[in-house]
Amino acid sequence: MAKIADQYLQVHPWKIIEDGFHPDRSEVSESLFSLANEYQGTRGYFEEGYSGDHLTGTYLNGVYEERFTEGTAYKGISTRLAFMVNTVDWLYTRIELDGEILDLARCKYSEFRRELDFRSGELRRETVWETASGKKIRIVFLRLLSMETNELACQQIRFLPLNFSGRPKLTLGLDFSTPHRMYGQNFWSCPRKDTGMLLGVSTSVNQRVFAGMRVSANAKPEPIEGEKFTGYVFDLELQQGRESIVERPVILYTERDPNQPLEEAWNKGVSAMQCVTKDYSAILEENRRYWAGFWSKSDITIEGDPETQQGIRFCIFQMQQTYRGALKGANIGAKGLTGEAYNGNAFWDTETYCLPFYLFSNPAAAKSLIDFRYKTMPQAMARAKDLDCEGACFPVATSDGTESCTLWQHASLQLQPTTAVAYAVWHYAHVTGDTEFLRSEGAELLVQICRFLATRGQWSAGGKFGYYAVMGPDEFQMMVNHNAYTNYMAKRTFEYTLEVLKSIPPASVGVTTSELAEWKRMAEEMLIPYDLSTGLFEQHLGFFDLPHIDVDAIPVEEFPLYSHWAYDRIYRNDMIKQPDVLMFMFLYNQSFSAAEKRANYEYYEPRCIHESSLSPSVHSILAAELGRSQEAFDFFRFATRIDLDNYNRNACEGIHTTSIAAAWMNIVYGFGGMRSDGDLLSFKPSIPGHWKSYSFQVTYRQSVIKVEVNQAKAFLHVVEGDPVRVNFFDKACELDGTGISIKI
Repeated sequence: MAKIADQYLQVHPWKIIEDGFHPDRSEVSESLFSLANEYQGTRGYFEEGYSGDHLTGTYLNGVYEERFTEGTAYKGISTRLAFMVNTVDWLYTRIELDGEILDLARCKYSEFRRELDFRSGELRRETVWETASGKKIRIVFLRLLSMETNELACQQIRFLPLNFSGRPKLTLGLDFSTPHRMYGQNFWSCPRKDTGMLLGVSTSVNQRVFAGMRVSANAKPEPIEGEKFTGYVFDLELQQGRESIVERPVILYTERDPNQPLEEAWNKGVSAMQCVTKDYSAILEENRRYWAGFWSKSDITIEGDPETQQGIRFCIFQMQQTYRGALKGANIGAKGLTGEAYNGNAFWDTETYCLPFYLFSNPAAAKSLIDFRYKTMPQAMARAKDLDCEGACFPVATSDGTESCTLWQHASLQLQPTTAVAYAVWHYAHVTGDTEFLRSEGAELLVQICRFLATRGQWSAGGKFGYYAVMGPDEFQMMVNHNAYTNYMAKRTFEYTLEVLKSIPPASVGVTTSELAEWKRMAEEMLIPYDLSTGLFEQHLGFFDLPHIDVDAIPVEEFPLYSHWAYDRIYRNDMIKQPDVLMFMFLYNQSFSAAEKRANYEYYEPRCIHESSLSPSVHSILAAELGRSQEAFDFFRFATRIDLDNYNRNACEGIHTTSIAAAWMNIVYGFGGMRSDGDLLSFKPSIPGHWKSYSFQVTYRQSVIKVEVNQAKAFLHVVEGDPVRVNFFDKACELDGTGISIKI
C-alpha cells in the first residue's frame, strides 16, 4: 500500500499517551482522546480554550438536526440531510493569572503530557504554565464519562503553584453557543436558564437537551449568564507547594423527543441533577469496576507485539464507548461520537462490520442494532416508493431511519444497506438460535426486503435476473450493470427468506404463493458474473475491460483521492476503493472453494487502493486464510492502527468506528480463523511469526469460548457455560472446560 504511518503517540498496553504537545496534530489528538459512553461523547479538546486548530465537540447519540438542499425536478433524489449536531460545551473553562489567559497556542508551557486509560475511561492532561511574569503552576485536567449513569460527565482540575502563592481567576460554564463545524453555524436556543443549569432547544428538529452542573472548590463562586451560557466565576486561593482541587459533575439529559414539553424536559433534567451525590473519585472507581468487568470477558491479548496490542485494545475500548446496547433506538455512526464527518450518520457497515463484535460479546446489543432497522422500517418503505419500488429500501446514511444522503449516485444506486440488514437477520439468528426473533421481526424485515429486491431488479433479454445501474461496495465504479456483490447478496437473501418461510405460514407475514414462486425464480436465474476457466467473479459486467492503473504508483501526497483527483477521474479505471467481490467471499466464506478465494484475492488485491478504512481488514482475513502471513499482518497493522497512526490523514475528523470494529474481526476471523457462516462455529487459528502468543474470547450459544494460540499450539476451551459443538481444524468436536489442543 502507498499509505504510511504518522506515529507520534507512545506505545503502552493499556493507554494512549502524548508526551509533549504536537500542535500540528491537535485535531487528530482530539479525536483519539475522545470519551464516550454511548449516550454522549466528547472530543479531547482543551477545556481551557485553544486559539490554534481545534474542534470543540460534544455529541449526544440520537440528537440530530436537519437541513434541506435545493429542490430538484428529478423524482427519488433525497433533499433532506440529517446530521448529528454539536451540543453543549460542558467543559468550558477559562483560567486567568496576572491578566494572562491560559492558551497553549500563545502561552509558555512545559512538561505537557496527556493520556487516556482504557481501564478507567479517564482522560488526564497536565502541563506547567509559566506566565509572562515568571510564575509557574502545574495544572492537571481530568475528565470522564460515567459508564453507570449515562447522563453523567465529570471534570476535575488540580492546581499546584510551584514558585508563588496567588489568586487565579476561574470561569466554569455550560456553553450552547459553539458552532457546528460542518455548517459554520450554531443550532441552539436556550429558552430556560437558572444558576448552573440551562435548557437547549435545537432550531429545526426541536430536540431538548438539559445541561446542569455543580461546582466544588475552596472559593465562593459567583454566577454569570449569557444568551446561551450559564456558569460561575471565582478567585481560587493558591498557596505555593500545596495542591488545590476544583471539580464539577455535569448532567446532560435528553429523551431525544422533539415533542416533549419544555417544562417536562427541564424538570427531568433538574431531577437527574439532584440525584448526583458522588464525587469525582467515587465515579472514577465505578468506572474502573465497570471496565474491569468488561475486559475480563472482551480483552484480546497479544504477546510479542506492543504496537498491535495497544492498537487492538484501543479499538475494543472505542467500540464499547460508542455502543453497548444501553440506549434504546441507538445506532453506530461512522465516526461514533468523536466528530462531525459523515454527519454522524450510520451506514451499511453497522450490520456487516460492527454487528459481529457485539454478536460474539453482547448478543442483546447485536439484537438492538437490528431492532433499530425494524423500528425504522416505515421510513425504509417510504424510501422504496420514492424509487418506484415496493417493500423496504434501507438508507445509505441515516440518523433517524430516513435517507440522509443527498448524493443520488449513492442513495439511489447502492443496495448494500438493504441486503446488509437481511444478512444481519440471518447472521444473528444463525449464531444465537433466536427463532422467536426470526419468526416475528426477522421474518417481517426479510419479506419487505425481498419485495424491494424483486421490484428493483430486472430481467435481461436472455432471461437472467439482476440489477442494472447500481453501485456496489466499491464506490469507484458507478452506474454499472450486474455488480457481483449486489446480485450475489440478493440471491442469498431470496434463498434465506424462502427457507425461513417454510416454517412460518406465509400468510402470517402477508406473503402470497405467487410472490414465493417469483422470488424462487429470481434466485435461480440471478446473473452472477463468473469466469469458469479462471474461477474469477467479474466485479460487474465490463470490469475486466477497464483500463488498468498501478495503485502503488500514486504519490502519498494525493490521498485522500476525493480531495486531490477530479471526481470523474476516479471512475475511469480498474482501481478499487474497497473490497467488493472479496467482501461477499468473506461474508459467505464457506460457500467458496480455496481455489476461488485464492484466484480472486490475487486478482483484486493489487487493484485495491484502500481509500475506505473498511478495506484492509477483509484483505487481511483472506490473506491469513490463504497462508499469506506477512501480507495478512501488514494489513492487520494498518487496520488496527488506522487512527493511532493516522494512515488516511483524516483522523482529525473523528475515529473510523466501523474500521476499528473490522480490526476486531481481523483478530478473530483472521488469525483466529473463526468462521460463523457454516453449520457449526469453526476455528482454524494461525499466528504471525513474531508474536509469542495471543488470546481472545467469544460468546456462542450462551457459553464463552476462549481461544489461546502460541507458536506451538492452539487451545480452545469453554470458560463459562455449557459445552458447545464446534469445528476445530475441520473436525467437529464437543468443547467443554477441559478444552482441546492442536499443534500448529
